[in-house]
Amino acid sequence: MYKIKVNQHDFELQRNADQLQLNGHDIAADVRQLNDNLYHIIKNRGSYNAEMVSFDPQTKTAEIKVNNNLYTVSAKDEFDQLLDQMGLSNLMAAKVSDIKAPMPGLVLKVLVEEGAEVKKGESLFILEAMKMENIIKSPADVTIQTIKMQPGDKVEKGQVLMLF
Repeated sequence: MYKIKVNQHDFELQRNADQLQLNGHDIAADVRQLNDNLYHIIKNRGSYNAEMVSFDPQTKTAEIKVNNNLYTVSAKDEFDQLLDQMGLSNLMAAKVSDIKAPMPGLVLKVLVEEGAEVKKGESLFILEAMKMENIIKSPADVTIQTIKMQPGDKVEKGQVLMLF
């Protein structure tokens, strides 16, 4: 399930196979992609032109123009919602000196080495939790000082895994 915010309005979007539900109601629309950023939508006998004006994958926000009306859209997937619940969604706001395990799991692969300079958003390691592989990314531009884990290690939530 996705939590979607359009301007100041909140919605819940669910995808089941080829069916979309918005706030628990099925969405029936004919959508055709005209080019990379332009779509034509027919819903309830109404015709809409939707253009993706801008998209920021880091913050999962977009500006979309529908029939010349501009909307700001942001999305949170289940992982983002879990980070919010765990109080880890604002890691980027504070000065970062380490990274801790966001959940208990198994370290599958470490993607960086000590001494490496890493940019914000670059992958640090892969953590398997609840049968899902989670790529943990750098919350800021950092230099890796110490790596306190290796592939195959089991880690607990909150355990310090890297120092910057």
